Amino acid sequence: MSIYHHQKKKISILSLHLGYGGIEKSIVTVANMLCNDYDVELAVCYKLYDKPAFSVDNRVKICYLNYDLKPNREEFLDAVHKKNIFKIFKEGLYSLRVLHYRKKNMIQYIRNTDSDIIISTRDIFNFWSSKYTKDNVLKIGWEHNHFHGDYKYAERIVASAKNLDYFVLVSRELKEYYANRLNNCKCVHIPNAVDEIPSSISSLKNKKMICVGRLSLEKGHMDLLKVYSKIYKTYPDWTLDIVGDGTERENLENYIKSHNLENKVILHGFQGKSVINRLLHDSSIYLMTSYTESFGIVLIEALSHGVPCIAYDSAEGASEIIQDGVNGFLIKDRNEDVMIQKIEELIQNVDLRLKMGKEAQNSVRKYSKEVVSRNWISLIEEGDSNE
Repeated sequence: MSIYHHQKKKISILSLHLGYGGIEKSIVTVANMLCNDYDVELAVCYKLYDKPAFSVDNRVKICYLNYDLKPNREEFLDAVHKKNIFKIFKEGLYSLRVLHYRKKNMIQYIRNTDSDIIISTRDIFNFWSSKYTKDNVLKIGWEHNHFHGDYKYAERIVASAKNLDYFVLVSRELKEYYANRLNNCKCVHIPNAVDEIPSSISSLKNKKMICVGRLSLEKGHMDLLKVYSKIYKTYPDWTLDIVGDGTERENLENYIKSHNLENKVILHGFQGKSVINRLLHDSSIYLMTSYTESFGIVLIEALSHGVPCIAYDSAEGASEIIQDGVNGFLIKDRNEDVMIQKIEELIQNVDLRLKMGKEAQNSVRKYSKEVVSRNWISLIEEGDSNE
């Protein structure tokens, strides 16, 4: 029973899919948190897998809007690459059909839902929610991505959010940026939440470094391997675990083989929460070499295990999570030499690792589910009282 109402209000969260991804993980986490106090429904464009990639509370209803249609971007690009005119035409027509029904069915859902609150999680959903939501429904937008100097993208986000009631940003920097550009829509900072804060932290005695994330270009894993290959020459007993899968895997495998690092760098592929938690708990240093990162939920997961983190500050979200010299190190200008220097500092100085490890877990308490859930509920109740 809600602490605010005898009858629970209904929240609809608009999602592109429930596959693997940071946005999808955040959507599921918030849905699971809010279903204690509200009826929560996920309105999902595409059903990519038999079941969601992340565990959804059985009280959360999932409504798939295009049960048999899935994006075909990879198939279309493959046809273009092979210059197969017939397949280009076929995949192009299918793609237009997918986009048509994505728009048609989501707009129909927005118009007909009996929800009291709609949370849209992508710019295109912001546009549709603004235009087709009933007058008495609270409209909340939720932006996960950092525009990273792409001001055309930022302008599109501003245009999509200007007719919403609230706009939730995952970092203070983004909140300030968009608040200066949105007059009628109130911008609010609510960070992502860590699933759980472990009762015990890593011993930080294992000679293991770790990185978790999708194997794509923007995550900078090739830079990570270059850094590690230099560390390895001085500290050959330290290993590197890389968790995740993606388009860069083959390139990374080739680099590992060509540098004879097969026994030192382990590509674990995609792993579930329990395996990731075990690997984090067994690690002593977390490394992030992303070119851009809106929030970096993997950082707070590592910190929750008491693992000091080192990241390039080009990963914008890292700057709000890592307190330089306290719970980890932030490296300016993607300076590889400084990155190596700070890794070696932590390798050599066990006392520094232990000190940072204690600060690490203390620093993530503000990202606990309890705190983040209260932030969301306060926003929803404030918005509802203003309707």
